[in-house]
Amino acid sequence: MGTTRTAHGHGRVVVVTGASGGVGRATARAFAARGDTVALLARGREGLAAAADDVRRSGGEAHVIAVDVSDAEAVEDAAQQVVDAYGRIDVWVNNAFTGVFAPFTAVAADEFRRVTEVTYLGYVFGTRAALRHMLPRDRGTIVQVGSALAYRGIPLQSAYCGAKHAIQGFNESLRCELLHARSGVRTTMVQLPGLNTPQFDWVLNRMPGRARPVAPVYQPEVAARAIVHASTHARRREYWVGGSTAATLLANAIAPGLLDRYLARTNFDAQQDEGRPDGPANLWAPADGPHGQDFGAHGRFDDEATDDSPQQWASRNRGWMGAALTVGAGAALAARKLVRR
Repeated sequence: MGTTRTAHGHGRVVVVTGASGGVGRATARAFAARGDTVALLARGREGLAAAADDVRRSGGEAHVIAVDVSDAEAVEDAAQQVVDAYGRIDVWVNNAFTGVFAPFTAVAADEFRRVTEVTYLGYVFGTRAALRHMLPRDRGTIVQVGSALAYRGIPLQSAYCGAKHAIQGFNESLRCELLHARSGVRTTMVQLPGLNTPQFDWVLNRMPGRARPVAPVYQPEVAARAIVHASTHARRREYWVGGSTAATLLANAIAPGLLDRYLARTNFDAQQDEGRPDGPANLWAPADGPHGQDFGAHGRFDDEATDDSPQQWASRNRGWMGAALTVGAGAALAARKLVRR
């Protein structure tokens, strides 16, 4: 084993899976801007090399590990490489995924299995690898990058929605176990909205149109800020990012049957753009592999995507807002009593 290095700038040691593009790429940059050391895990070597350059330019130290998160042994080895290099893992962010954009009946059995292995079991294997090193130290944070689709399934993404639902249940179970053990290790989940990432050109697409996120669309930096915040405030069980996420989850809790009918009527068209799918599918191999291309964090929706989420601010500050509302209500009640006198 080589000499253990000190984390860059005495910051934290952070592992991000799916770090070569999209949300993972933006998240790696956000951690690096804090002076953290970021271990970048993904399959695509072109994307990983470019992500490492981003991390260094942002002020962090990059540690690149090419790995397929569906391989449990490889993920365990990647975690050990990080600990061998830096002595610990402070934060582990599970983010890697893949998908098939098609009606359920058009998804082959091996394709559904592959989505499940990467998108769900990849989180299970990453969490297990992180806990192996965090539990003996009784400290560390695991952030599960989720989605509104962890609660609300939508058409054309059955494998992805199933995996996100599974992550939600798995994380709740694990959280209860950690609380029971009075562990200092924390786990939290960040539920994301539709984002402007390259995933919509990477997804294996069997529909006539190009895949797109359901509007409104947010920039990946909105997600990255939420993930970094969650990593330092992990006592919260989960965070909702974007007004559309909050609206979807609330509507699903109140009237799921009505939402079924609404999504059946609107979401086939809402998830497709004009034009034929022409991107490289990343289901079985990294999108940048045979193309030698770095896709970056952003997709093709910059013109409509927003970098602002007032709902995210409200989610982060709900304790302060609750206190303010309580004080305001108390003041209003006192004023009414004075008027009556």
